[in-house]
Amino acid sequence: MSMSKIAIIGECMVEISGQPFNTMQQNFGGDSMNTAIYIKKVVGDVVDVQYVSAMGEDSLSTAMIEKWQSYGIDTSSVLINPEKHAGLYLIQNDDDGERTFQYWRNDSAAKYMVQHAKFPDVVNKLADVDAIYLSGISLAILPVNDCKTLLVHLKKLAESGVNIIFDSNYRPTLWSSILHCQQVYNEVYALSSLALVTFDDEHMLWGDTSIEKCRTRLHQHGVNELVIKDGANGCQYSRDSQKNSVLIFPTQKIENVVDTTAAGDSFNAGFLAYWLQSCPIKQCADAGNQLAGQVIQQKGAIVEIELEDMHSVPH
Repeated sequence: MSMSKIAIIGECMVEISGQPFNTMQQNFGGDSMNTAIYIKKVVGDVVDVQYVSAMGEDSLSTAMIEKWQSYGIDTSSVLINPEKHAGLYLIQNDDDGERTFQYWRNDSAAKYMVQHAKFPDVVNKLADVDAIYLSGISLAILPVNDCKTLLVHLKKLAESGVNIIFDSNYRPTLWSSILHCQQVYNEVYALSSLALVTFDDEHMLWGDTSIEKCRTRLHQHGVNELVIKDGANGCQYSRDSQKNSVLIFPTQKIENVVDTTAAGDSFNAGFLAYWLQSCPIKQCADAGNQLAGQVIQQKGAIVEIELEDMHSVPH
């Protein structure tokens, strides 16, 4: 069965970049929204992408929601909290091109989305989608009890037949402890039809010394389909029912890497755009690798892509 509806849960923030007290640019960014937008860029109306979050009533929140809509994102599940604002982060580049981030997100509307009076209505709507996608960041920003509440909802939705898709996207500073993060991740893995993880993150969080050990651990925790992203080496795919049958999809070497922001997010989008349509895994992985390859050759998280460059990927 081809899937056509995906709900993506997460936080998208205002992005400020440039030199302090000088000319600065406004944009927006967030791992989950990057993936949402790139899915729409790749397959357009073939996949309905709903975003689940909370925003304020401030002018930046309103303008951001309008921007998402311009990409074709369904924002009917973006809750409005008049007492909170959008989160914000500042990016600065040093002379060597290295970037530093500062965040103001501790009181953002998205952090409190699960407490919103209308969140149960959103959960009811999620029963009608084919898949729900979220990342480790989507969970890390929530207060502990809200994270537990969301996991209870996701468990019921998974039991009713909705595919749960998880990108572990580990950010140590967002978690109170490694142990808490591991506990939460294991709960999500137990529900996941598909996990898209990055080996570097898994090594940092779990101490996995090889991709093989990482794969074994994740399938043991209940992941059915697994994609392990391994940077310039491409990705590896496996199914729980065929653990010994690993498919490896190398990438083409990119000589001109400009900015690796959203490399993983765009890979996920390319992969999911075709996975949601029940396409062959090779097609899904090739789309992910090719899309990420385009994105890292440009500056910024959301960039223009050339669909015709995604050879071997029909659209």
